[in-house]
Amino acid sequence: MRNKYFTEAERYQLEALLKSKTPKTEIAKILDKSRTTIYNEIKRGTVEFMDSELRHYFAYDAEYAQNDYIQSVTNKGRALKIGNDMEFVHYVEEKINKDKYSPYAVLESIKQEDREFRTDICLSTLYNYLRSGMFLNISYKTKRSKEYKRKVSLKNPTALSIEKRPEDVKTREEFGHWELDTVVSGRGGKGCLMVLTERKTRNEIIRKIPDKSAMSVVRAITAIEKEMGAETFKETFKTISCDNGTEFSDTTGIETSIDNTRRTTVYYCHPYCAFERGSNENQNRMIRRFIPKGSDISQYTDEYIAYVQNWINSYPRRLFNGLSSLQMLQKCV
Repeated sequence: MRNKYFTEAERYQLEALLKSKTPKTEIAKILDKSRTTIYNEIKRGTVEFMDSELRHYFAYDAEYAQNDYIQSVTNKGRALKIGNDMEFVHYVEEKINKDKYSPYAVLESIKQEDREFRTDICLSTLYNYLRSGMFLNISYKTKRSKEYKRKVSLKNPTALSIEKRPEDVKTREEFGHWELDTVVSGRGGKGCLMVLTERKTRNEIIRKIPDKSAMSVVRAITAIEKEMGAETFKETFKTISCDNGTEFSDTTGIETSIDNTRRTTVYYCHPYCAFERGSNENQNRMIRRFIPKGSDISQYTDEYIAYVQNWINSYPRRLFNGLSSLQMLQKCV
């Protein structure tokens, strides 16, 4: 008869099998349990996570499942590791509330700052503490973002489709390929942000512009070229990918340098296909931590915008094993 109870080791084995996308029927055979037992255990241990871009997702967590099992059997949870380490508690609360870090980024910052606390916990345990409300000053809630359709520029004879973009741009192996977007004010607000995200390093450039017009976008890009110098700009911005918004309709203006030569090549994504500029979209969410939707962007100073840009570029990334975009950029340049 198959054993319907899980040991702690089997729970970690189950987590590994699920991460490798092993079919549940195959998992049942490997662990010598019924499919019903497998599904019940997955239900017990499935919890909510949040990645470095603050996107929520659900996955099985062996440590959480084991803790839940112990608590259900003994009616008493294990002693919390943070109980006598208020310095650690305050550090986590400040990083998440003030610095707007994800749980992963908090633990990475402890490593990079070479901080020493009495508490030493893994990412799963930190998530468990957050979910259970152990940090009284942190509200751990799920937020679902709304999707808005954008006005599309249908007449742009000089536009190159993203389908014609070189294949090596997709691999992200070469530095110098960027995604371009705008972040707008709320209803009645003025001002707009032009946002450039480099695909390999996720390096971010943010510029405040007066309105969401093609002229403002071209002027902002030209200002960046003047800061860098024409030759450096051409080496840095090999390609730019953007959507079909009317603010990007002046292809010639975006591509033409101050010395009247081509400074970059622009490729246009398919209408309503934000995933084709995935890095851009993810980093826009990071901007919204500091400039919430509905805000009047004209009220934010250039100094504040520069602070947000620096925060994003200095943020520890799980994608880069804890390195920031700035550190990745320094490796490339």
